[in-house]
Amino acid sequence: MRRRSFIAVAASALAFPGRGALAVMTRMTVYKDPACGCCHEWSKAMAAAGFSVDARDTDDLAAIKARFGVPADLEGCHTAVIEEYYLEGHVPLASVQQLLQERPPLRGLAVPGMPPGSLGMGEDWRASYDVYAIPSGDEAPYVFAEVRPGKG
Repeated sequence: MRRRSFIAVAASALAFPGRGALAVMTRMTVYKDPACGCCHEWSKAMAAAGFSVDARDTDDLAAIKARFGVPADLEGCHTAVIEEYYLEGHVPLASVQQLLQERPPLRGLAVPGMPPGSLGMGEDWRASYDVYAIPSGDEAPYVFAEVRPGKG
């Protein structure tokens, strides 16, 4: 068990240069359907990256999404909350890291639906989907990151 903890800490130190210890202490709450396996896999990936994940099963995800103001057309499988942001759906680790490093004025990030090959949805080198940023103000959501074959 200690070996796994060491690997998680080392991975987060590489992911957050100069801030690795902060990543380990950053708490993330994931609201998910109790029967959803892909949400569990996404949560496991976030924990492996060094986040302290509190997965909470709920039968009323619509109320959670409404509480955080997730646009209906950008809803995903689960809703996570980290610091002042929400993460809707299968947001990739790189986008979460960028969000926390840059700290833009956003409510959160979203990956609508359940794109095949996205984090938690199996590995597929052909995965292709967009990560949307939801601004804090009245601005329209925009593409924060593109996940495409061959793009890091």
